[in-house]
Amino acid sequence: MTDYGHELLFGGFLTPDARRPEQVVARARFCEQVGLDLVTFQDHPYQPGFLDSWTLMSYLAAATSRIRLAGNVLNLPLRQPVVLARSVASLDLLSGGRVELGLGTGAFWDAIEANGGRRLAPGQAVDALDEAIRIIREVWAADRRGGVRVDGEHYRVVGAKRGPAPAHPVGIWVGAYKPRLLRLVGRTADGWLPSLAYLPKGPGELADLNALVDEGATAAGRDPAEVRRLLNISGRFTRTGAGFLDGPPQQWVRELTELVLEHGTSGFILGADDPTSIELFAQEVAPAVRELVAAERAGSTAPKPATPTAGPETPVPGGPAGEQREVARTGGIAGLAVTPTPDPGVRHSDHRLWDESTRPVAPPAPAGHVYSPQAQAAGGHLVDVHDHLRQELSQVRDLLDQVRQGVLSAGDARGVLNRMTMRQNNWTLGAYCAAYCTMVTQHHGLEDDAIFPHLRRADPGLTPVIDRLEQEHVVIHDVVEGVDRALVALIGDPGRLAGLQQAVDLLTDTLLSHLSYEERNIVEPLARYGFYPGQL
Repeated sequence: MTDYGHELLFGGFLTPDARRPEQVVARARFCEQVGLDLVTFQDHPYQPGFLDSWTLMSYLAAATSRIRLAGNVLNLPLRQPVVLARSVASLDLLSGGRVELGLGTGAFWDAIEANGGRRLAPGQAVDALDEAIRIIREVWAADRRGGVRVDGEHYRVVGAKRGPAPAHPVGIWVGAYKPRLLRLVGRTADGWLPSLAYLPKGPGELADLNALVDEGATAAGRDPAEVRRLLNISGRFTRTGAGFLDGPPQQWVRELTELVLEHGTSGFILGADDPTSIELFAQEVAPAVRELVAAERAGSTAPKPATPTAGPETPVPGGPAGEQREVARTGGIAGLAVTPTPDPGVRHSDHRLWDESTRPVAPPAPAGHVYSPQAQAAGGHLVDVHDHLRQELSQVRDLLDQVRQGVLSAGDARGVLNRMTMRQNNWTLGAYCAAYCTMVTQHHGLEDDAIFPHLRRADPGLTPVIDRLEQEHVVIHDVVEGVDRALVALIGDPGRLAGLQQAVDLLTDTLLSHLSYEERNIVEPLARYGFYPGQL
């Protein structure tokens, strides 16, 4: 177990797409808005489809106020060390100490050579990096006397003037995988910055590679803890776990915490351009990892995150659905621990698609009925699935904010909407059935995926309620489609943002009202009758 004790960093790794420069800037600003510490960019100066990384970072230094900036990693063969050292120091001074230096030896040698760089063999590239780091540190040492003199095989500096010094001790982070370069990192660098995708054995390979960094540090008389360990990561936020960093935020929290405590990784940089993933990473994963690591370092016995059963849409404490559920716990059905979520009572739109006063009400629950644990779970599943939809609604409203701020295009927002359960549901069968019946079918062999027919047969008194719910499902389907149509209209005419706002407000009003109504009338019958005959 190796925890080097560094403060944790969480960052973004954005694509510097030259076709959409305004979106790159907006997403970098978004990384700052959601609380990330760092935003980074790949550096391929020979790639005409990318913005020049150094120019982009310079622009972003003026367009942001807090977030740190770094190349991930800068292409040394096409960036002369003295000039690079002065560029880094200058931007660090101008940005108030917000620049770090990610460096790489170079990899795509055909492209490097085509653009005027020298082709180097692997061993030569390591030597060139060693010389470059020496030069950069000498240039930054503005308080030393005399000029910079490095008579190397690949870089020769004969008396260059020193300075300017950076505003803060800039970290030199090196992307490295091979033994000789890893030892160089331990000997001369401030950080090691590999990409998880380039490790054939995945996280299990970190221990052996870390040992080589430690070996280099020890041989140079350094404490291995002086070298920060960072990691470029990628993955998916999904409802259920399917692999490493492929699952709910709680799974990510557990796995990243283990990397901190077992392998000393203290910087995680997410390779993603999707605002939803960036926000989940910054606002759900990062704070929880910090908390767990702090507790472990303090000797706390704080429990590890539980294995989740739901995905990023699952409400977290303090979230909109979580707040509603907490309020709801003050009331409810006698003997039933599961409590329907109340209607928030707020309407955003003047448009009404149904008359709530005409809604039928389910027959009362029998007095003194005892609900088994299995029955409690059956009733609770409906609320859980609805919480998932409420959280998706919150995401839709967030998408609208991101489109308004220029973080997300209308086309990208439409793509996110199309992946949501509320869009994929066949609402005419019921939101709950569409979301849950497949799981029931798989686990219980249920072929009839309509829960409502079962409830009709179990209690004919529920028929008017179920009829009304099915009618409202058709309306909600049309409202969701209306949001999609508004996004399509916005793609053709960016001035039609008001139409999108109206569509989202109408969705908010209808969905929250409907989900609350359904829970008030269906939670208890589900607890009493189950999802299918003979379940309880």
